[in-house]
Amino acid sequence: MGYRLSLLDKSPLDEHEDAAGALKRTLELAQKAEQWGYHRFWLAEHHNTDKLAISSPEIVIAWILAHTRKLRVGSGGVMLQHYSPFKVAENFNQLASLAPGRVDLGVGKAPGGLPLSTHALQYAVNPELKGDFAEQLKLLDDWLSVPVREQSGDTLSVTPQPPQTASRFLLGASEESARLAARLGWNFVFAAHLNADERDISRALSAYTHDSSGRRALLAVPVIAADTSAQAKKWVDEGQLYRVIASDGQRVNVGSLEQAEAYIRQSKAASHKIEERKSAVLAGTGEEVHQQLEALQAQYGIEEFVIDSPVSQSQARLRSLELLASASVALA
Repeated sequence: MGYRLSLLDKSPLDEHEDAAGALKRTLELAQKAEQWGYHRFWLAEHHNTDKLAISSPEIVIAWILAHTRKLRVGSGGVMLQHYSPFKVAENFNQLASLAPGRVDLGVGKAPGGLPLSTHALQYAVNPELKGDFAEQLKLLDDWLSVPVREQSGDTLSVTPQPPQTASRFLLGASEESARLAARLGWNFVFAAHLNADERDISRALSAYTHDSSGRRALLAVPVIAADTSAQAKKWVDEGQLYRVIASDGQRVNVGSLEQAEAYIRQSKAASHKIEERKSAVLAGTGEEVHQQLEALQAQYGIEEFVIDSPVSQSQARLRSLELLASASVALA
């Protein structure tokens, strides 16, 4: 049984490169992904970092849609806590009007940055009106589902109104997120590139399938493919993931010890703990990675994987995704 492959791109900057160069490579990767047969191309949102080039995925989505023909393009994801659900609905209705049937709206609960950028992004947000994440997501869903409403005798509309709204995906790494997605009728993507705990994955995927009357979640996984197993392992050894656990219960995953320490400096929590996370990268030749994906498919019933490629060097990342595409039965 085959599976679909999709991509998550963060537009990382190579050494001595500016954001313009990184974004150009993101467009080139999207065009290659379409050529290789990938189904979706999603863009991540990150703030206050000189390592990644996308802080506004909606803008880059429009650019990529204009330079591809059939590839589905979307956010992976919009960090909803920072924004008005009404404005997010407007943005994605605008995109869906530009390219009907090709736009995905992925939404995440994480901040996409450290506390300083979160404070700056939410400078004018009234916390009493904001509500929690579940309330924000419900409001966004309401605006996408019922775009025209009566307000005190007048009409309030989410415009433009596209012929087909964006497909909706909740990105999460917990059973709670899975159940929220099912309750709202959204697709669910388990972020195994951030949380590879098999118990958490199994519980979340089972909960989503049960609560959504049999629908299957997507699984986001980190993948490094190379021409040899040894080369793939070398690239895996260059990466690391850390989790910061605050005394107030908040948990944040970051990509370096430096980021973990910066988060602690900027946070208002009384105390913190840093955990080094075990690497869960699927690595090897294209054929070896394909076999690992098949094993995950058999274990969890996955029909579509979203591939995160945590390789710092751009040509190595491009080669990794090409090898995976050529080895996958989903793209045969």
